[in-house]
Amino acid sequence: MNYWLMKSEPDEVSVDDALAAPHSTVPWTGVRGYQARNFMRDQMRVGDGVLFYHSSCAEPGIVGIARVASAPYPDPTQFDRKSPYYDEASKKDAPRWTLVDVQVLRKTRTISLPELRATPGLEDLVVLRKGNRLSITPVEPRRWELVLALLDKG
Repeated sequence: MNYWLMKSEPDEVSVDDALAAPHSTVPWTGVRGYQARNFMRDQMRVGDGVLFYHSSCAEPGIVGIARVASAPYPDPTQFDRKSPYYDEASKKDAPRWTLVDVQVLRKTRTISLPELRATPGLEDLVVLRKGNRLSITPVEPRRWELVLALLDKG
């Protein structure tokens, strides 16, 4: 099993939006970074753990625990001319962009960036690295466990 941190702007899809969706599952649309796309396409598997992270908001941080709920498939927004994620270079017979469905298992308290930075053992979490802009990053199993332990402490 792999573990991931997946960023979403709450104005786009919040943890509450995902919980309100059928089966608490949303398609992770709009990823337009090749490395993040490759993680979804090549490494994510159904059942992988996900730290649902809100970004570009008043208090960025981990806000939920989720799982990868589907195999990768073409992101339909790349073909939708009305979508901000439209990509005219992408073709239906050779799609450029992929997505997976993500199912939120539970909403959590927010684990903020300062709390993540202050937690011993999480110093190398990719989201904390200066200049990191990736919307999807791998999380090592021991760091996954540390985050779950933080949540258990309350």
